[in-house]
Amino acid sequence: MNVFKYYGQLLKFRLSITVVFSAMVGYLLGIENFVFNEFIFLIVGGFFVTGSANGFNQILEKDKDKLMERTANRPLPQGNLSVLQAVIFCSTMALLGLYLLNFIKPQGSFYAFMSKSSLFGLVSILLYVLSYTPLKRVSTISIFVGAIPGAIPFLLGWVAATDDFGLAAGILFAIQFFWQFPHFIAIAWVLNDEYKKAGFKMLFGGRKNTYPAVISISTSVCMTLISVVPFFWSYTDLTLSIYAFILILILGIWFTKKSFNLYKETTDESAKKLMLASFAYLPLMQIIYVLDKFFL
Repeated sequence: MNVFKYYGQLLKFRLSITVVFSAMVGYLLGIENFVFNEFIFLIVGGFFVTGSANGFNQILEKDKDKLMERTANRPLPQGNLSVLQAVIFCSTMALLGLYLLNFIKPQGSFYAFMSKSSLFGLVSILLYVLSYTPLKRVSTISIFVGAIPGAIPFLLGWVAATDDFGLAAGILFAIQFFWQFPHFIAIAWVLNDEYKKAGFKMLFGGRKNTYPAVISISTSVCMTLISVVPFFWSYTDLTLSIYAFILILILGIWFTKKSFNLYKETTDESAKKLMLASFAYLPLMQIIYVLDKFFL
């Protein structure tokens, strides 16, 4: 039974579930007529695609993971799985995931053999594994690059529902894209010593000072402003009521304040609070969007 646990660790099960949650919300926001089969394809296919990307990341970083206390117990550094086993498993998950996503509105495909949902899934794997992962050892530009596949699930859900990549999809993408900067800055701040041991350059400026905090404030403000745009641009398919507008604005201000606190205090404690706030903000904001569509 342990082998199932090791494969689950390779997929980063809990992280993959949270990523799929964004895709589910995007689908619910975009859908007019709920199609159960498509929703299941999105959930399972999205989980497999996300899990495979997480697994490939661990394959490429297995030697680095040995150097960090947080990751030393992963299945590859511990020798619980071989690299070959991990490659076969992750490749299978990726192919299955893309195959399932390809069943979602294939008639609107970019290419005859691939739906838009499947294409976005493929792009997210390639960017995460081939760009973000190696760039972590080179420069903090990796955070910018990594924010792109990290923001795709929210967009992918909308595209799966509507088969359209327009302004509304761009808004959802931008919200999650800018959210990732304070999220990653907080994590990089808290884990800076471990990242340095492994040779990862994850903290903007390389030091715990006001510079990364300023970036966190700027991107938090951008995220907050973009998240309420649908209230003013009601001619799109993505709208907000006055009630949802107020709630999301308050939530964004609260989150931005955590970035301001990091700027004022520049302490590990304020970074931890920002990190916890980032975990809470995204699902709460998404739930408000969904509740607003169906109940307000």
